Amino acid sequence: MPRFEATVDIDRPVAEVFAFLADGENDRKFSPRVQDIAKSPAGPTAVGTVFRSTVKDAGMTTRREFRISELAAPTRIRWNELSSNLVTAREGGYDLEPLSDGWTRVRIFNDLEGHGVGKLLVGFAAAAARKDAPAFGQRIKAAVEAS
Repeated sequence: MPRFEATVDIDRPVAEVFAFLADGENDRKFSPRVQDIAKSPAGPTAVGTVFRSTVKDAGMTTRREFRISELAAPTRIRWNELSSNLVTAREGGYDLEPLSDGWTRVRIFNDLEGHGVGKLLVGFAAAAARKDAPAFGQRIKAAVEAS
């Protein structure tokens, strides 16, 4: 299964980084793909929370739904994509590690899966995501540090 991942060190304590990333509505602060995002149900993010978004990839606008499948504060967040687009994230997540001096190391990953014609496209999608992974990590860092 094609995967992309990135690792970045953030100048914030692990609990603060976890809280920022667990609120999936913050995705629009670091992902230019996200045009709109909403959480259901309202309230704190928990296992079962669903984030519905509209994203623009390669000139195409699609709707995405991600369900939080694991939430282990302050070190682990996992999600599964529920939407049925050509390429989806079968599983994705953040692993957070507290570092010295109040810094946090974050590893993000997505395991991509193709459906229908998307089985032919998933390799290209993964390659594009891998190419952008370092910049994606830096966008996360900048968004968390600015919050």
